[in-house]
Parts: sequence; C-alpha cells; structure tokens
Amino acid sequence: MREAAGTQMDEAAKVMKSIRRIVRAIDMRSKKVARETGLTIPQIVVLHAVRELAMVTTAALSKRADLSPATTVTILDKLESRGLVTRQRSAIDRRIVHTALTDRGTQILRDAPPVFDWVFSKGFAELSDADRCKIIEAFQTVADLLDASHLPLDLGSDYPAAG
Repeated sequence: MREAAGTQMDEAAKVMKSIRRIVRAIDMRSKKVARETGLTIPQIVVLHAVRELAMVTTAALSKRADLSPATTVTILDKLESRGLVTRQRSAIDRRIVHTALTDRGTQILRDAPPVFDWVFSKGFAELSDADRCKIIEAFQTVADLLDASHLPLDLGSDYPAAG
C-alpha cells in the first residue's frame, strides 16, 4: 500500500513539474505580449470575449474569460481608461452594465499577437484530433483538481499527514 502511495506521489510531482514549466512558458509569453501591445494576456482574453459576445454583461464576460467577476471589473476599468471598451448601464435594469469594444479596441486586437506563439499553434494543429481531445480533457481534469484543491477531502490513511 505504501508503494502505491509513493508512486502516486512521484506521479503528482511529475505533474507539478510540468505545471511549473507551463506557468514559466506562459509567464515568458505574457511578458513578450505585454511589451508588444502594452496589454496583459488576461486583458487580451477579455477583449476577445467582448468582441465575440458584442454588447455583453460583466457576468457573461467573467464566465467566458474564466476570470472572477472582481478581476473582470478591474480589467474592464483599465481597458475603458485606455479607450478600448465602453461600458453603458442598461436602460431597463440599472444594475446591469454592458460592455462594447471601441474602434481602437478592435484595432488593438487586430494588431495583437496570438496568445500562443506559432510554434505551439503549429505543433498543436499537427496533432491528431484524438490527441488534441486527450490533451484538452487532461488539462480540464487537472484544472478541476486544482480548483477543488481547497476543499477538504478524507484521504484516509494512504497519504501521509501534512506538516
């Protein structure tokens, strides 16, 4: 039983190492994109979501960009101050705020580099449909596990106590 727990911990360590490599690569890409555009990747993701959804509520944007509502509002404040989006309260329900892309925001998106560089995009596109699906499923599973990591679990006696 201890051997299985040790193997699982080794496997978890390999996953964590891969996640660190991914985070590092994303951080490097984010810095490059920021130098070229003056925007962060989350800001670009929000701009893309505004373009795709047109006049959109903050809640819908937050869900589409997979960001918290508070983070989305902060990003929208910055984008609005730069003239890339406009926000307008609904005439029907003043609690609802709609966001739209400005002409300048549209131009910035047109000129912005892709979130992923061409090496990744090309390599990913060359994978088989089945391999791309496996990768997507694996990443979604890892993201779900990480999102749930704050929840208390009864791990039983197979895992050593923290501390």
